[in-house]
Amino acid sequence: MWRLVSAALALFGAILTPALAQQPQRSECLAMANAAPRAMPVAFRQAASAAEVEITYAGHSTYFIDTPGGLRIATDYSGAYQVGRLPDVVTMNRAHSTHYSLHPDKRIPHVLHGWSEDGKPAIVSERIGDTFIRNVTTDIRRYFGDDSGTDMIRDGNSIFIFEVAGLCIGHLGHLHHKLDDSHFAQIGRLDIVMVPIDGTYTMSLDGVSEITKRLRASVVLPMHRFATPLDEFMHLIGQQFEIDRRSERFLRMSRDMLPAKPTVIILDGV
Repeated sequence: MWRLVSAALALFGAILTPALAQQPQRSECLAMANAAPRAMPVAFRQAASAAEVEITYAGHSTYFIDTPGGLRIATDYSGAYQVGRLPDVVTMNRAHSTHYSLHPDKRIPHVLHGWSEDGKPAIVSERIGDTFIRNVTTDIRRYFGDDSGTDMIRDGNSIFIFEVAGLCIGHLGHLHHKLDDSHFAQIGRLDIVMVPIDGTYTMSLDGVSEITKRLRASVVLPMHRFATPLDEFMHLIGQQFEIDRRSERFLRMSRDMLPAKPTVIILDGV
């Protein structure tokens, strides 16, 4: 009898496992954004958020994210900006060739495109190591000389979101337009956000400042900086944000280390 029960359970498990694998991954950041505020014991919060993430500004729009589990992620990866060892995961946007590579190093096991080739939105929703990675697609302007008759390529780029160590980290990519309510709903809560502040090649400083204020992440990391006057960006996002300028190119962050007031952190060590 026990053998029959064991065989039945094994068969059920074999049927159930592929079905579970096909289920969409659960975003903790979206769950926290949609849930009502609740009290959490201090001791539990400290124990749950002790792990630190190290974030390094490599240049342009490339940040390296090193997770507590040893995973290394590179954003908007073109191969031109390298710090230390090769990443395990790279995300890319196709607005310009400085934000992607069609021939990345073959030793990189996970290459995630923010666009698809079939005209449909790219869908990224997977757990790699200790990190859950997902995307929210945005549109991009067409290249000069493209006579297709429309100004924008729908779903041509992606905002990538990395959920690790209790942190929700967003990279806005080469953003070309304002975000609507549906975008913000898909993004959810962000603790750290990487924001392009060039003011021309992506979008206006007014536009990106409004997005930054609405996201209200605890930490704002500017990128795509060029010669953008930082004081102009700070003036636009208002006094609700502090500024922390550092001489190094990296920072370590955990949930316990998030600043009490939203802060723009400039990593000048590039």
